[in-house]
Amino acid sequence: MDKTFKLLINGRQVAGAATFDVLNPATEEVVAVCPKADRAQLDEAVAAAKAAFPAWSARSYEDRAAYVLRLADALMERKDEFARLLTAEQGKPLHQAEYEIIGSTFVLRAFADMRAPEKIMRQDGGNTVIEHRTPLGVVAAITPWNFPVILLMNKLGPCLVTGNCMVAKPAPTTPLTTLLFAELAADILPAGVFNVICDQNELGSALTSHPDIAKIAFTGSTGTGSKVMASAADGIKRVTLELGGNDAAIVMGDVPPDVAAAKVFQGAMMNAGQICVAIKRAYVHESIYEEFCASIAKLAQAAVVDDGTKQGVTIGPVQNRMQYEKVKGLLEDAVAQGRVLAGGQLPDRPGYFIPPTIIADLPDDAPLVREEQFGPVLPVLKFSEVDDVVARANDSEYGLAGTVWSRDTQAAMDIARRVDAGTVWVNQHLAIDATLPFRGSKKSGLGAELGQAGLHEYTQAHIINAVELALD
Repeated sequence: MDKTFKLLINGRQVAGAATFDVLNPATEEVVAVCPKADRAQLDEAVAAAKAAFPAWSARSYEDRAAYVLRLADALMERKDEFARLLTAEQGKPLHQAEYEIIGSTFVLRAFADMRAPEKIMRQDGGNTVIEHRTPLGVVAAITPWNFPVILLMNKLGPCLVTGNCMVAKPAPTTPLTTLLFAELAADILPAGVFNVICDQNELGSALTSHPDIAKIAFTGSTGTGSKVMASAADGIKRVTLELGGNDAAIVMGDVPPDVAAAKVFQGAMMNAGQICVAIKRAYVHESIYEEFCASIAKLAQAAVVDDGTKQGVTIGPVQNRMQYEKVKGLLEDAVAQGRVLAGGQLPDRPGYFIPPTIIADLPDDAPLVREEQFGPVLPVLKFSEVDDVVARANDSEYGLAGTVWSRDTQAAMDIARRVDAGTVWVNQHLAIDATLPFRGSKKSGLGAELGQAGLHEYTQAHIINAVELALD
């Protein structure tokens, strides 16, 4: 790619102190050269955001929302360019990349419609109590490589609408779409309101511990999230963490096996399984277990795994070498312990390709069952009793999401209430709506993204409690 990418600092696009290569995970060839910031540029970006904050926060909600809508319009106008670049650096099939870009504009528009108005909490007997919300200051947004565009918008929308400024740091394996978005922002937003720096994971702690950062919005692994939280501790910074998951699907015996298999396969394999809320474990009732296994194996065998730019591809590569090696290790262990229904063999070709693999009959303590694989390898497990499967689903340090599948919707909802996860879907999957809050329990996260609750994460609530002056 001939395009030159630059950092965005204080409204200006600038070269980095150094550069690094960004690889296409389907070919392992260089897509483009990325600018690499140093500590001085990080400090400059934070200073620019801090300087821009007073004027930006003083604008009205309507004024700030208008800027966010302009960003959404600009992104939509260039969605094809963004989608092609996203496929090149991330690997997902082009139609899925287009879906992410369009979804990103929906997120921005949803937050542009949200407000955090003053709330009267009491007004009686001369006593007035109100709650009003103010912006925090400079937000550090650290985003992952699986959905680099929409997960940035989940943070940028509420950040800007509520009056904060941002320094964004994308994952080093997928920084290019964020830098392309920075070009749009440079033409639309006032200088310093939005800044982008890139690194190869050297500047994370310097950013999260920076004294002028008021809030950290992080999406990524639980291990890194723990480090982010520790880094924020000294400054008592506000933190939103959207972390890992080991999301269980519970399939009841009244669901047609072929229908359940199609739903679960889609929920497990989209984006090559690299979704925080992808189905990571499928618990299937014993009465339909073998039929389910046969159906989902056929779907895996029929999947088209290849470069995401090619017509008809349904599953692209794993995004990077490190993740590929992790999934490969889990796969090798699972093949040795379980029954391989489909996949299991890695192709001898360039790129980080892993065919969709279905493993049955694994023990509950197998690494593929206990850990978050974040790849296209799914364990299918048998259950007979509801109490047992709920206990097994909850026997995890994670609690991000889950699904329950049944023709008896009310019974499924009763089961869902017992699943210890921030979101549990019934008879659907990945039903994420920008107007609804999304949270994790246990080691899957802290705070909320999306919805009014997600908007409030970027504000400080103030209580004003007033009475009339007593003159006697």
